Amino acid sequence: MNPFTEHRLLENRRQFFTRGKHALGYATLASLLGDAFTGSASAAPAGDRPLLPHFLPTAKHVIYLHMVGGPSQMDLYDYKPVMQDWYDKDLPDSIRKGQRLTTMTSGQARFPIAPSKYRFSQVGKSGTWMNSELLPHTAKCIDDMAVIRSLHTEAINHEPAICHMQTGNQVTGRPCLGSWASYGLGSLNENLPTFVVLVAEPSNREQLQAISGRLWSSGFLPGEHAGVSFRSAGDPILFINNPPGLPSELRRTQLDGLSKLNQLAYREVGDPETHTRIQQFEMAFRMQTSVPDLTDLKHETEATYQLYGEDARKPGTFANTCLLARRLVERGTRFVQVYHNNWDHHSNVGGRMPSQCRDVDQATYALIHDLKSRGLFDETLIIWGGEFGRTIYSQGGLSKENYGRDHHPRCFSMWMAGGGVKGGVVYGETDDFSYNIVKDPVHVRDLHATILHLLGIKHERFTFKYQGLDFRLTGVEPASPIKALIA
Repeated sequence: MNPFTEHRLLENRRQFFTRGKHALGYATLASLLGDAFTGSASAAPAGDRPLLPHFLPTAKHVIYLHMVGGPSQMDLYDYKPVMQDWYDKDLPDSIRKGQRLTTMTSGQARFPIAPSKYRFSQVGKSGTWMNSELLPHTAKCIDDMAVIRSLHTEAINHEPAICHMQTGNQVTGRPCLGSWASYGLGSLNENLPTFVVLVAEPSNREQLQAISGRLWSSGFLPGEHAGVSFRSAGDPILFINNPPGLPSELRRTQLDGLSKLNQLAYREVGDPETHTRIQQFEMAFRMQTSVPDLTDLKHETEATYQLYGEDARKPGTFANTCLLARRLVERGTRFVQVYHNNWDHHSNVGGRMPSQCRDVDQATYALIHDLKSRGLFDETLIIWGGEFGRTIYSQGGLSKENYGRDHHPRCFSMWMAGGGVKGGVVYGETDDFSYNIVKDPVHVRDLHATILHLLGIKHERFTFKYQGLDFRLTGVEPASPIKALIA
């Protein structure tokens, strides 16, 4: 007989109770803490989830506002007054340094400088320079924000750049940031998805970029950690409701039987996607009650609609999406990804930039103010930005009132607020042309490491084994959280 087994068989009653004296305490603690102790209902099977967070987080939730197309940094947050003297002069070779151009401007005979036509001013107690003409509401909360002016990426086209920003890799198929957060930290509300995706409709639709489920895929992580996309019209989620004539009691009986069959298949084969199927059927059943309450905005106060603006009453607008994001966070959703399209300003910056900013300005301010009033701002990280920046030189025709800008991965601006971020901070610096970084460069990897740090995660220790390798969001190259942005 195995000596360990023999020892267990021969132990007396006193030894048995001594060995198990903490069992009742553990059971009581598990009952009190629920999912926080045992792992959420939407978590992976026991033993598959990492032990997180690594340290006390400052952020419990994330609302990521992604401006699809790449907002022009020198027209919004990177003030370059010297460029007014350079109007229609050629970009010096000493600035470009032979750097890569897209095929859309590489054939131009010249690269004329297009200074911003918009008014900048110093706002807030911090005196931060920003476009207060187009973003007057956002300017009122600049002291809550940390503006990063020195982000950079290798990707120069939309598909790889968006993929890089969302998943840490330019090639599709990797888990996105929201999926990593779901996998690592689990759910705060078993009746709603841990990771929700909202796609806002811009008021101007001149040059839309493709947005699809590849951006909120769970990649090689268990499928239950993929983002759940809510629709802006009709049922928020397709096929979530029972077919006509099928009562909930019968649906519950069906799901119980199906769950037993899937559990048998999981024990037999061990395919993690079987476990995902079990969890998703159960989540869908619970969401039949939770989602209608979540998306019913009729009970929001008139003061709320005045805060967010009248567009908040219209399903699918950015303002309506921000209001829904607040309601999701309020109910415990861990990660909310919001996409707002049409920031690809190859032409008509004078016509399109004002409408884009109108879409997001008041709603962004309202979201921050609303979270503050409900005591959620300090535990909710808000991220705003695109996948790359724009060029100081004009693409196509140039006039004082209108111009276009091409893709520019060498430097661009983003901001973060709440969730342990230090407000009223500007980090990084670019040259007078907003073309090259001259101080404190921030790679996409560093941004991801910072986000994970605010969630209580050490990025280098947060891995998932796939095809024999330990993958992580920040990849294998060096990355560091930006300590100057952390309160």
